Amino acid sequence: MPSRDWRARLASALGPIGDVRALGGSAWLVEAAGRSVVAKVGHGALDEAEGLERIGAVEGGPPVPDVVYADADLVVTTVVAQAATRTQEHEESLGRDLARLHAAGCTHWGGGSSWIGACPIDASPQADGAAFYSARLGELAARCGLEVPVARLAARLPKLIPPGGPSLLHGDLWWGNVLFGADGRAWLIDPSVHGGHPEEDLAMLALFGPVPGRVHAAYNEILPLAAAWQERVALFQLYPLLVHTVLFGGGYHSRAEEIARRYG
Repeated sequence: MPSRDWRARLASALGPIGDVRALGGSAWLVEAAGRSVVAKVGHGALDEAEGLERIGAVEGGPPVPDVVYADADLVVTTVVAQAATRTQEHEESLGRDLARLHAAGCTHWGGGSSWIGACPIDASPQADGAAFYSARLGELAARCGLEVPVARLAARLPKLIPPGGPSLLHGDLWWGNVLFGADGRAWLIDPSVHGGHPEEDLAMLALFGPVPGRVHAAYNEILPLAAAWQERVALFQLYPLLVHTVLFGGGYHSRAEEIARRYG
């Protein structure tokens, strides 16, 4: 259950608190002043709220819940009405809307959120894609004993990173952060927004489950993927794998090391 302080802050902002039901992790479905909201407690709440608002401001981009309230460690959003099952319409919506988000562009590489999940990251903006990924990968590698293979890969990034970007990315796009709405659209939650290469979001989506061909086909209608993008999926998966290595260790360490050595 949420702490009393958590509940008190929510009540102060929205009104009397009724039923509270756990949704998993650090999120709860809360009845507050006669309305249902989703409340999430944890580091980076203000970053998450800003990320939702930035994504929501992109015309034709993925729909996101509205931010109702946010403070240093609490973000409260509207509830997304979900469909019973994922449909072809959802998959096509995800591809097209994600492409429109990426096509909107970003003014810099990096920046944005200082957190991805429970992992703190350096949000410093960088001049180009190779510099951004080199800095971010290197900092994470130093926290999990993979400095040497990642440094070798980083030296090759100017040749490995294809043209394109910086794009505004969701930044933590795995299937758990995609909700299939009753309106037939794919809604995004829990972002770690930053400027990066558009292939990063798609690569992370493929890390914990296959990406249907309809998603890629719909994406290509709006923003065609660069040649040989399939050969770079694992490259762009190294970032979230290093995050998981820092947080959980185990098999993520060996997977991250294998990818670093493959491209290095």
